[in-house]
Amino acid sequence: MKRSVLGGLCLTMLWLLAIGSSPRAVPAETPRALRPVVEAERPALLDIGDAASLREAIIQSLAALARRPLTGKLDYGTRTVTVGEQMRALERVLAFLVDDPPPDVLEAFLFEEFDLVRSIGRGDGTMLVTGYHEPIVDAAMTQSTEYRVPILAAPSGGRSVYPTRAEIEAGRLAGTTRPLAWARNPIDVFFMEVEGSGTLRFADGREIRVGYAGTNGRPYRSIARLLIEEGHIEREAMSMRVLREWLEAHPHELSRVLHHNQSYVFFTRRSGPPVGSLGVPLTPGRSIATDPSVFPPGSLGFLLTERPRRDDTGEITWAPVSRFVLSQDVGGVIRGPGRVDVFWGRGPDAELAASEMKQEGELYVLVPRPAGIRPLPPVRPDPQVAEMTPPLTTLPPS
Repeated sequence: MKRSVLGGLCLTMLWLLAIGSSPRAVPAETPRALRPVVEAERPALLDIGDAASLREAIIQSLAALARRPLTGKLDYGTRTVTVGEQMRALERVLAFLVDDPPPDVLEAFLFEEFDLVRSIGRGDGTMLVTGYHEPIVDAAMTQSTEYRVPILAAPSGGRSVYPTRAEIEAGRLAGTTRPLAWARNPIDVFFMEVEGSGTLRFADGREIRVGYAGTNGRPYRSIARLLIEEGHIEREAMSMRVLREWLEAHPHELSRVLHHNQSYVFFTRRSGPPVGSLGVPLTPGRSIATDPSVFPPGSLGFLLTERPRRDDTGEITWAPVSRFVLSQDVGGVIRGPGRVDVFWGRGPDAELAASEMKQEGELYVLVPRPAGIRPLPPVRPDPQVAEMTPPLTTLPPS
């Protein structure tokens, strides 16, 4: 599953199974997954995001780290840092952000406080960057001819395997579970299962947030791959947006296609925003899912990539992403140094980013520089590591 608390069926897995390529990256145990960056090769750490969201994300990382022993170790590949050192470094950054310093002033401060390492990505420093979001689903508290799709709570009984998706929709769990609410569109519910969380919005404007509460224990099968194999959608054109548009345009095929995936996600009500694997709320545009065996949980990073936007005519354009991010989530297929998944929040822009992003990017990680520790020495590229990692497959935006 994609996220241990957001959970669900893994948006990225849907992608990778659909396009027929898995993110074969350097094994997580590779010691050179993060490499020091010499001063001459440092990128401009100029953040184009808002300062408030960065402060919030740092606060959440501090809250997560505070639950760990201060002497615990965080491995940055060529150096280990204690949890206490990491917290003190983030606290200094948080204090510096109080006055909303200009990006260049913040950059200068960070270069004094931190060393910089870079993910080797697929061997050449480039990573595959995707996105995820919190969908909004129209819903009602009572069933009607308009609202007929149940959003089910986890069944009672504690079994590990339950009926298939088709059997559940046919009523096989009647009496063992209850609907939290009723949705209008089964496609909306399916994509909320993919993300593992969502907001239910009612006609009177009220909202209820729901999160992952488990699955029926059945195997996940990609409907995107099914439609590609059946020739309905070209592999190169596949995206979450294209998949949704096909399902909406073929209502007579909807049940057959959705039932191809036997897995079914149950939900529970929750009181706050989506929570990541560290047990703290995710911050839109700042929280990322990474492999914790490569990127220390709660660590501060800097991401360079691009994200989609819609212009005034409705066409999709691509805007640069240059911002500080924090590793606060994990993913079932977010493995090794070559993958990162960005949480974008909710709303149309977030949905577009989650649907379309499969971009190249670079991720730098800031390593706290304890007193008396000299900057990290440069490391020459390791040809053996490069040979272990295949080139990144470019996936053009749809």
